[in-house]
Amino acid sequence: MGELQPQSSTTPPPPPPPRHLSSLVQPSHQRKNKHKIRVLKVFHSVFRSLPIITPACKMGSISMPIGLPDGHRNSAGSRVTGTLFGYRKGRVTLSIQESPKYFPTLLVELAMQTNVLQKEMSSGMVRIALECEKKGDKDKTRILDEPLWTMYCNGKKSGYGVKKETSEEDLNVMELLKAVSMGAGVLPGNSEIEGPDADLAYMRAHFQRVVGSRDSETFYMLSPDGNNGPELSIFFVRI
Repeated sequence: MGELQPQSSTTPPPPPPPRHLSSLVQPSHQRKNKHKIRVLKVFHSVFRSLPIITPACKMGSISMPIGLPDGHRNSAGSRVTGTLFGYRKGRVTLSIQESPKYFPTLLVELAMQTNVLQKEMSSGMVRIALECEKKGDKDKTRILDEPLWTMYCNGKKSGYGVKKETSEEDLNVMELLKAVSMGAGVLPGNSEIEGPDADLAYMRAHFQRVVGSRDSETFYMLSPDGNNGPELSIFFVRI
Protein backbone atom coordinates (compact mmCIF):
# COMPACT_ATOMS: atom_id res chain seq x y z
CA MET A 1 0.00 0.00 0.00
CA GLY A 2 1.23 3.46 -0.85
CA GLU A 3 1.88 6.08 1.74
CA LEU A 4 -0.95 8.45 2.48
CA GLN A 5 -0.21 11.90 1.18
CA PRO A 6 -0.72 14.65 3.78
CA GLN A 7 -3.66 16.79 2.95
CA SER A 8 -2.78 20.43 2.46
CA SER A 9 -4.90 22.82 4.41
CA THR A 10 -5.58 26.23 3.00
CA THR A 11 -6.63 29.14 5.12
CA PRO A 12 -9.38 31.19 3.50
CA PRO A 13 -8.49 34.84 2.95
CA PRO A 14 -9.81 37.28 5.53
CA PRO A 15 -13.06 39.00 4.60
CA PRO A 16 -12.73 42.50 3.15
CA PRO A 17 -13.13 45.36 5.61
CA PRO A 18 -16.70 46.62 5.90
CA ARG A 19 -17.59 49.45 3.58
CA HIS A 20 -17.84 52.82 5.26
CA LEU A 21 -21.47 53.68 5.85
CA SER A 22 -22.09 57.28 4.92
CA SER A 23 -24.68 59.43 6.64
CA LEU A 24 -25.00 61.65 3.56
CA VAL A 25 -28.40 61.83 1.90
CA GLN A 26 -29.03 60.94 -1.73
CA PRO A 27 -29.68 63.99 -3.97
CA SER A 28 -33.32 64.72 -4.71
CA HIS A 29 -32.82 63.99 -8.44
CA GLN A 30 -30.39 61.06 -8.24
CA ARG A 31 -30.24 59.10 -11.50
CA LYS A 32 -28.03 56.01 -11.70
CA ASN A 33 -26.53 54.83 -14.94
CA LYS A 34 -24.08 51.91 -14.82
CA HIS A 35 -22.84 52.52 -18.36
CA LYS A 36 -21.95 56.13 -17.53
CA ILE A 37 -20.09 54.97 -14.41
CA ARG A 38 -17.96 52.58 -16.50
CA VAL A 39 -17.23 55.36 -18.99
CA LEU A 40 -16.18 57.71 -16.18
CA LYS A 41 -13.79 55.07 -14.79
CA VAL A 42 -12.14 54.69 -18.20
CA PHE A 43 -11.76 58.45 -18.75
CA HIS A 44 -10.47 59.02 -15.24
CA SER A 45 -7.89 56.21 -15.41
CA VAL A 46 -6.57 57.52 -18.75
CA PHE A 47 -6.46 61.26 -18.09
CA ARG A 48 -5.38 60.96 -14.44
CA SER A 49 -1.83 60.29 -15.67
CA LEU A 50 -1.66 63.26 -18.06
CA PRO A 51 0.49 66.19 -16.97
CA ILE A 52 -0.92 69.59 -16.14
CA ILE A 53 -0.08 71.83 -19.09
CA THR A 54 0.47 75.10 -17.25
CA PRO A 55 1.56 75.43 -13.62
CA ALA A 56 -0.13 78.79 -13.17
CA CYS A 57 -3.06 80.80 -14.49
CA LYS A 58 -2.61 83.87 -16.67
CA MET A 59 -5.11 86.12 -18.37
CA GLY A 60 -5.86 84.86 -21.86
CA SER A 61 -8.03 85.80 -24.78
CA ILE A 62 -11.23 83.98 -23.76
CA SER A 63 -13.84 86.49 -22.64
CA MET A 64 -15.99 85.49 -19.68
CA PRO A 65 -18.33 87.64 -17.59
CA ILE A 66 -16.97 88.82 -14.27
CA GLY A 67 -19.11 88.17 -11.19
CA LEU A 68 -22.72 87.12 -10.85
CA PRO A 69 -25.14 88.81 -13.25
CA ASP A 70 -27.51 91.20 -11.48
CA GLY A 71 -30.58 89.35 -12.69
CA HIS A 72 -29.50 86.17 -10.89
CA ARG A 73 -28.34 87.52 -7.53
CA ASN A 74 -31.58 86.64 -5.78
CA SER A 75 -32.63 83.63 -7.84
CA ALA A 76 -34.56 81.10 -5.77
CA GLY A 77 -33.73 77.40 -5.76
CA SER A 78 -30.37 77.70 -7.55
CA ARG A 79 -27.99 77.99 -4.59
CA VAL A 80 -25.72 74.99 -4.08
CA THR A 81 -22.71 74.04 -1.96
CA GLY A 82 -19.38 73.95 -3.75
CA THR A 83 -16.17 72.47 -2.33
CA LEU A 84 -12.67 72.58 -3.81
CA PHE A 85 -10.27 70.19 -2.12
CA GLY A 86 -7.06 68.28 -2.70
CA TYR A 87 -3.57 67.53 -1.44
CA ARG A 88 -1.33 70.57 -1.67
CA LYS A 89 0.71 69.23 -4.58
CA GLY A 90 -2.10 67.13 -6.03
CA ARG A 91 -4.92 68.04 -8.38
CA VAL A 92 -7.97 69.90 -7.17
CA THR A 93 -11.37 68.21 -7.06
CA LEU A 94 -14.56 70.25 -7.45
CA SER A 95 -17.59 68.91 -5.61
CA ILE A 96 -21.13 70.25 -6.07
CA GLN A 97 -23.84 69.32 -3.54
CA GLU A 98 -27.39 70.45 -2.95
CA SER A 99 -26.23 71.16 0.61
CA PRO A 100 -23.47 69.74 2.87
CA LYS A 101 -25.70 66.87 4.03
CA TYR A 102 -26.19 65.46 0.51
CA PHE A 103 -24.06 63.20 -1.66
CA PRO A 104 -22.22 65.12 -4.40
CA THR A 105 -24.19 65.56 -7.60
CA LEU A 106 -21.00 66.44 -9.48
CA LEU A 107 -17.31 65.64 -8.95
CA VAL A 108 -14.71 66.98 -11.39
CA GLU A 109 -10.95 66.59 -11.13
CA LEU A 110 -9.43 69.83 -12.40
CA ALA A 111 -6.11 70.26 -14.22
CA MET A 112 -4.69 72.44 -11.46
CA GLN A 113 -2.66 71.79 -8.34
CA THR A 114 -4.21 72.75 -5.02
CA ASN A 115 -1.38 75.05 -3.99
CA VAL A 116 -1.63 76.86 -7.36
CA LEU A 117 -5.37 77.43 -6.88
CA GLN A 118 -4.74 78.80 -3.38
CA LYS A 119 -2.20 81.24 -4.78
CA GLU A 120 -4.53 82.36 -7.56
CA MET A 121 -7.46 82.80 -5.16
CA SER A 122 -5.32 85.09 -3.03
CA SER A 123 -4.97 87.39 -6.05
CA GLY A 124 -8.72 88.04 -5.98
CA MET A 125 -10.24 86.56 -9.15
CA VAL A 126 -10.25 83.12 -10.78
CA ARG A 127 -12.36 82.17 -13.79
CA ILE A 128 -12.36 78.50 -14.78
CA ALA A 129 -13.94 77.48 -18.09
CA LEU A 130 -14.63 73.82 -18.87
CA GLU A 131 -15.43 73.31 -22.55
CA CYS A 132 -16.53 70.29 -24.56
CA GLU A 133 -17.76 69.76 -28.11
CA LYS A 134 -21.33 69.27 -29.23
CA LYS A 135 -22.07 65.79 -30.54
CA GLY A 136 -25.12 66.72 -32.60
CA ASP A 137 -28.63 68.00 -32.16
CA LYS A 138 -29.98 64.53 -31.28
CA ASP A 139 -27.61 64.09 -28.34
CA LYS A 140 -29.58 64.55 -25.09
CA THR A 141 -26.62 64.36 -22.69
CA ARG A 142 -26.73 67.06 -20.03
CA ILE A 143 -23.65 69.23 -20.04
CA LEU A 144 -22.79 68.24 -16.45
CA ASP A 145 -22.98 64.57 -17.46
CA GLU A 146 -20.18 64.93 -20.02
CA PRO A 147 -17.12 62.85 -19.02
CA LEU A 148 -14.38 65.23 -20.18
CA TRP A 149 -13.82 68.97 -20.68
CA THR A 150 -10.94 71.09 -21.92
CA MET A 151 -10.04 73.40 -19.04
CA TYR A 152 -9.03 77.06 -19.18
CA CYS A 153 -7.98 79.14 -16.19
CA ASN A 154 -8.39 82.88 -16.71
CA GLY A 155 -8.33 82.26 -20.45
CA LYS A 156 -5.25 80.03 -20.66
CA LYS A 157 -5.52 76.32 -21.44
CA SER A 158 -4.34 74.20 -18.53
CA GLY A 159 -5.33 70.63 -19.40
CA TYR A 160 -8.48 68.57 -18.94
CA GLY A 161 -11.23 68.43 -16.38
CA VAL A 162 -12.45 64.88 -15.83
CA LYS A 163 -15.73 63.87 -14.24
CA LYS A 164 -15.10 61.25 -11.59
CA GLU A 165 -17.08 58.67 -9.71
CA THR A 166 -17.37 59.32 -5.97
CA SER A 167 -14.62 57.44 -4.12
CA GLU A 168 -14.34 56.41 -0.47
CA GLU A 169 -11.88 59.26 0.11
CA ASP A 170 -14.26 61.78 -1.48
CA LEU A 171 -17.08 60.59 0.79
CA ASN A 172 -14.80 60.80 3.81
CA VAL A 173 -14.01 64.44 3.00
CA MET A 174 -17.71 65.24 2.59
CA GLU A 175 -18.46 63.53 5.92
CA LEU A 176 -15.75 65.52 7.73
CA LEU A 177 -17.11 68.76 6.24
CA LYS A 178 -20.78 67.94 6.78
CA ALA A 179 -21.14 70.57 9.51
CA VAL A 180 -19.28 73.23 7.48
CA SER A 181 -21.42 75.52 5.35
CA MET A 182 -18.55 77.76 4.23
CA GLY A 183 -14.91 78.28 5.07
CA ALA A 184 -11.39 77.07 4.30
CA GLY A 185 -8.90 74.94 6.18
CA VAL A 186 -6.83 71.77 6.26
CA LEU A 187 -7.80 68.16 6.95
CA PRO A 188 -5.38 65.37 7.93
CA GLY A 189 -4.49 63.24 4.92
CA ASN A 190 -2.77 59.92 4.31
CA SER A 191 0.92 60.50 5.06
CA GLU A 192 1.91 57.01 3.84
CA ILE A 193 0.81 57.93 0.33
CA GLU A 194 1.45 61.65 0.13
CA GLY A 195 4.59 61.95 2.26
CA PRO A 196 5.30 65.39 3.76
CA ASP A 197 2.45 66.96 1.72
CA ALA A 198 -0.21 64.82 3.37
CA ASP A 199 -2.45 67.68 4.46
CA LEU A 200 -5.63 67.99 2.42
CA ALA A 201 -6.69 71.60 1.91
CA TYR A 202 -10.29 72.60 1.24
CA MET A 203 -12.40 75.63 0.49
CA ARG A 204 -16.20 75.53 0.77
CA ALA A 205 -18.71 78.21 -0.17
CA HIS A 206 -22.22 78.78 -1.46
CA PHE A 207 -22.43 78.97 -5.25
CA GLN A 208 -25.19 80.39 -7.40
CA ARG A 209 -25.99 78.02 -10.25
CA VAL A 210 -27.09 79.79 -13.42
CA VAL A 211 -28.37 77.69 -16.33
CA GLY A 212 -27.95 79.69 -19.54
CA SER A 213 -29.06 76.91 -21.91
CA ARG A 214 -28.66 73.15 -22.36
CA ASP A 215 -25.09 73.94 -23.47
CA SER A 216 -24.15 76.42 -20.78
CA GLU A 217 -24.14 76.36 -16.97
CA THR A 218 -22.19 78.56 -14.56
CA PHE A 219 -21.42 78.42 -10.86
CA TYR A 220 -20.65 81.76 -9.20
CA MET A 221 -19.11 81.70 -5.73
CA LEU A 222 -21.08 83.83 -3.27
CA SER A 223 -18.67 85.65 -0.99
CA PRO A 224 -19.81 86.18 2.62
CA ASP A 225 -17.87 89.45 2.51
CA GLY A 226 -20.06 90.88 -0.25
CA ASN A 227 -17.89 92.38 -2.98
CA ASN A 228 -14.72 92.39 -0.88
CA GLY A 229 -13.88 88.68 -1.03
CA PRO A 230 -12.18 86.66 -3.77
CA GLU A 231 -14.18 85.90 -6.90
CA LEU A 232 -14.46 82.44 -8.38
CA SER A 233 -16.59 81.58 -11.40
CA ILE A 234 -16.77 78.12 -12.99
CA PHE A 235 -18.22 77.90 -16.52
CA PHE A 236 -19.39 74.69 -18.22
CA VAL A 237 -19.76 75.34 -21.96
CA ARG A 238 -20.53 73.07 -24.89
CA ILE A 239 -19.46 74.55 -28.25
